[in-house]
Amino acid sequence: MKVVFLKDVDGVASGGEVKEVKNGFARNYLIPKNMATPATRNNLLQTKKLQQQSKVTRIKHLEDLRELAEAVDGTVVTIAMRAGANEQLYGSVTGTMLADAVSSITDRNIDRQLVQLDNPIRKLGIFFVPIRLHPEVSASVKVIVHETDTDPESLEENDREENDVEINGTIVVDSESEEATGEEPATDEIEDGDKAEENSILKENNP
Repeated sequence: MKVVFLKDVDGVASGGEVKEVKNGFARNYLIPKNMATPATRNNLLQTKKLQQQSKVTRIKHLEDLRELAEAVDGTVVTIAMRAGANEQLYGSVTGTMLADAVSSITDRNIDRQLVQLDNPIRKLGIFFVPIRLHPEVSASVKVIVHETDTDPESLEENDREENDVEINGTIVVDSESEEATGEEPATDEIEDGDKAEENSILKENNP
């Protein structure tokens, strides 16, 4: 069946587009949900108007998603879990759990499918999980998985102690170590050493 799409349908067609689809898909899904209409003569005359309306709707939707990304980005989610001595969890933290937690914290609806967590989290630690709201819009949340009855802030402190401190993109290490800093001996020290060696050679040659 040939239909005129009344609005954007992800992965299928854009609003105003005329497309041939399966009869069952059109009659049982697209038409009842007011997503498309049969491609009659009168409906075909509306395609240009529908395309313009869909473009405006698409731009507004993108603006809303960007606003949502700003609200979600940087959200800190703390999840208490029981774990063994090797920090492996008795269970796992899933994308659904993270979506529910972020939704609760931000008071914004985050669908589980938007959480880019390929595999459930199965150990204690700090993780940065992307939230993909749109191909052009994404955010990131900080997930702290800590053991039950422990303070999540202690996990953050331990994480900072185990890693070098980073300031403005520069790794800061022990400044007292030449090997760490990559410092070379001062130029005047090298020159003084060369002069001493030269005087010693002159004395040997001129007793």
